[in-house]
Amino acid sequence: MTIENSALEKLNSASEGAAWDELLRCCGASKWVLNVMSGRPFTDIKALFARSDEAFQTLTRTDWLEAFAHHPKIGDIESLRSKFATTRTWAGNEQAGTSAASEATLEALAQGNTDYEDKFGFIFIICATGKSADEMLAALRARVGNDEETELLNAAEQQKQITNLRLRKLLEL
Repeated sequence: MTIENSALEKLNSASEGAAWDELLRCCGASKWVLNVMSGRPFTDIKALFARSDEAFQTLTRTDWLEAFAHHPKIGDIESLRSKFATTRTWAGNEQAGTSAASEATLEALAQGNTDYEDKFGFIFIICATGKSADEMLAALRARVGNDEETELLNAAEQQKQITNLRLRKLLEL
């Protein structure tokens, strides 16, 4: 067994509860966490990411909605501070593009988030890392016109990207 990274070794040797908590920070779908945990111990980082990809293949609409519920709305700083305290640093860094946004853009994001959630029943999910608030707003406006099935697939793909970034952060890559 070759361990490429001490953080992976720590995840492998962590108690069930500690490993659960760490993986839940990466993706809020309990089924994903359970499936990834069942692959421990991981021989290397590649094996962890492969297991994550396999776990995503098992998720249903209900599982995706559970994952989405673990995210603050784009630009919702209050949610970052309170409800999402365990992922606050990661989510805050991921949403850094909103920090320099104009008031008009922030208001448009807030209204767009409301419209999106009213239409689809879940919050707008986007892998915000490296995107400006204007880019996120443009994506929101483009995606709100989708049908529900298409948008669930789009949101799921964004969730996968976010999870992969968070796994990398967890492993200090």
